[in-house]
Amino acid sequence: MRKLILKSIFLVAISMTFYSCKRDVCHDCHYDKAGTEVEMGEYCGEALENLEATGTYTDSTGTYEVHCHGH
Repeated sequence: MRKLILKSIFLVAISMTFYSCKRDVCHDCHYDKAGTEVEMGEYCGEALENLEATGTYTDSTGTYEVHCHGH
């Protein structure tokens, strides 16, 4: 029983570590507008996940595909 509890604690700790690391990931993002690359800056964690999920940026002139690259 003790080994089972220790294994469970170990698995939970490993899972939390991987989840935490993923949320701290940051990428520089940009979109192309009229042949020019427009820098959007660095996005991290949930903001990066949301931007990558939609994959687009919209302003008054249109909607553009966003590209994000890790460091």
